[in-house]
Formats: sequence, C-alpha cells, structure tokens
Amino acid sequence: MDDHMANFEFTLKPNILMSHYFNSFVSRQPVASFLHLFFRLVALVMYLLCDWDGKNCESCFFTIIGLLSLDFWYVKNVSGRLLVGLHWWNQIDEDGNSFWVFEAKKRSPNTGTQTEARIFWLGFIICPLIWTIFFFTALFSWKIEWLLLVIPCFSLQVVNLHCYLRCKAGEQNGQQFFKQENFSFCSV
Repeated sequence: MDDHMANFEFTLKPNILMSHYFNSFVSRQPVASFLHLFFRLVALVMYLLCDWDGKNCESCFFTIIGLLSLDFWYVKNVSGRLLVGLHWWNQIDEDGNSFWVFEAKKRSPNTGTQTEARIFWLGFIICPLIWTIFFFTALFSWKIEWLLLVIPCFSLQVVNLHCYLRCKAGEQNGQQFFKQENFSFCSV
C-alpha cells in the first residue's frame, strides 16, 4: 500500500467555476466603484441621522445637497465612463441651439467589470427609490422643510438615471454616439 501511495501524484486543478466566480470580483476601477456609492450613501445616512425637530435642518440641507451635487458631477463625468463606458452632456452650437449628446463607448479593458457595472446600476436604481420613500414619509408627516430637501435630492438622482438610461438605450440599439434636440423626460 505504501508503494501505491508513493506513486500517487496529487495535483490541484483549479475549479473553472470557482476561478470564474472569484475573477468576477476583481475590480478594475475600485476607486470609481467606491466613490460611485460613497456620496449618495453618506447623503442617505446623513438624512436618516439628522434631527427632525428642525434644529439642524439648515446644516443638514446644505451638506446633503452638497454631497449629492458631488455625486451628480462624479457619476456624470467620471464613474459613468469608467464603470460602464457611458457619458452624456448638454452642448450649445454656434446658433445658440441646445442639444443633448449621449455616448456609449464599446467595452474595453479599462471599462469596469460586470460586477462593477451591477454596482453602478443598482446604486442608480435603489437610491431614487429610497428618496421616494423619504418623500412620502416627509409628505405624510407634514415635515415641509424636509420635503423641500427631498425634492432636489430625488431630482438630482433621477436626472442622472434618466440620462444614463438614454445612453444605455442607444448602446443597445447599436448607436455609439447620438444627439437629441428638445430633450424631454417624457420621451424615454
């Protein structure tokens, strides 16, 4: 039996399924993924921790709006490009006409992984839903000053979401770059 064990060669072969599972968590853009969620989550937590008695309403208002403004800018200009290869902007031509440009770049080695894309879209979808809950909570509890905070917070989140959905729709239609005049939120 010892001869049999001496000739036995034990080799570990990587499990293909497990290596694929762990490789999907490798992050190409860890800072972009972190900051994509950081500003909006801190704003949500700050909203929950602020006193509803009105003493800290002004400081909470400016801090939360500041955080979500940073989030809006960062997502629009940085994490959208890095994590999913999408970007949008407004442009004014020589005649003074305003038009919206939606861009969808092809996947590249610099674009985020599938997991990072899921983080990007889940952060986009869940946060406006949470702000919607906050809206109805403030509305039904007659907290008008908090309602005045929730409306711009929800608006910042939804405008960015809407524009990225337009980019994603163009990408799925095979368009890499398209312009739209007379931008409307009703024409999705």
